[in-house]
Amino acid sequence: MAKMVSVIAGAIAILIGVILLFAWNEALRLGIQFTIMAILIFGGVIALIAGISEIKDAAVAKEEEKKE
Repeated sequence: MAKMVSVIAGAIAILIGVILLFAWNEALRLGIQFTIMAILIFGGVIALIAGISEIKDAAVAKEEEKKE
């Protein structure tokens, strides 16, 4: 019986989700735009930090190479 309840609850959740997808189309679009913007900003910050770290590591390695 519990399996049938979970199947019915899942089907109801899907139905409500599809209805809200059409009802909240503008909100969904704005949410997707915000998510893409946030991913680009955070990804850019991570890439910038990684690049700066790599430049610093290369400078330290070059200094150690000169000492030898």
